[in-house]
Amino acid sequence: MTRTARAYTNIALIKYWGKKNKQLKLPYTNSLSLTLDRFYTDTTATIINEDHDVVYLNEQLLNDSQNKRILNYLDTVRKFYSFKDHFQINSINHVPTSAGFASSASGFAALAAAINETKQLNLTRRELSILARNGSGSASRSIYGGFVEWEAGTDNESSFAVPIDEHPEIDLSLLSVVINKSTKKISSTTGMENSVKSSPFYSNWVTLVASEIEEIKQAIAQKDVQKIGEISEHNAMSMHALTLSADPSFTYFEPETIQIIQLIKEMRQKGILAYATIDAGPNVKIICTKESLPKVQTCIKQQLSNVTTVVANIGSGIQYI
Repeated sequence: MTRTARAYTNIALIKYWGKKNKQLKLPYTNSLSLTLDRFYTDTTATIINEDHDVVYLNEQLLNDSQNKRILNYLDTVRKFYSFKDHFQINSINHVPTSAGFASSASGFAALAAAINETKQLNLTRRELSILARNGSGSASRSIYGGFVEWEAGTDNESSFAVPIDEHPEIDLSLLSVVINKSTKKISSTTGMENSVKSSPFYSNWVTLVASEIEEIKQAIAQKDVQKIGEISEHNAMSMHALTLSADPSFTYFEPETIQIIQLIKEMRQKGILAYATIDAGPNVKIICTKESLPKVQTCIKQQLSNVTTVVANIGSGIQYI
């Protein structure tokens, strides 16, 4: 049997930064995200009569060294559900990889969903979120559309994402500003470990996230895009402060990242609604309304001719093709 699943990437408005359990990918804090409609992964899982798995990414066969993370994940799935079948995985990734766009979120969410359908595991969406989390923490959130909260939990069964509002009627768009599509020099996993171990402000971060989660959920319920933007921007800057205060200090920012942040502040002074959020990478995502979007896009293009901008709106959860 063969099934294909599509999962969309998500942008964390309240960030996930730091694991208390590496093996299970349990975070220190909850996080809250928005699923986007622009970036996605299509993954097909086919049961094969072999004693090993075969994985294609963007039509290229991966060797064992390239493939280690996925092979380990497939072993985990077999262990969880007590079967011995192996798979051919064909994954087409429509997300810039390793550049701060959470390609692993859509990738592992689509993989988990494809296996669930191919093996007819009949998992609930909560169980599917748990399964996806075992591949990538942020993948737990890409099971759902709209606004989603990932509950940190204390073990494998209690750490999963839940939908906050999958079909929000809210005037919110996201302008992704792609500065650099290259692979990050410091992976998210390494960056998290360094921040947790050495930033003197990490305990403050845990407290901050708990309060900002509640604040942003109130703003979502009130459909207050400005408040959502304010909280998201503050949370993102607080996360990147952890990288700057780590020992040794590091940053994902590039000069254009700083320039865009400054431009966003200048736009707000002119009455244009725009707020920045930035994951582990140099690329900036700008939260705006449909009214402010053209003005924001024009300003960015006028000031930074070498960047690419992509408009994204609110996306849906797992789909089967």
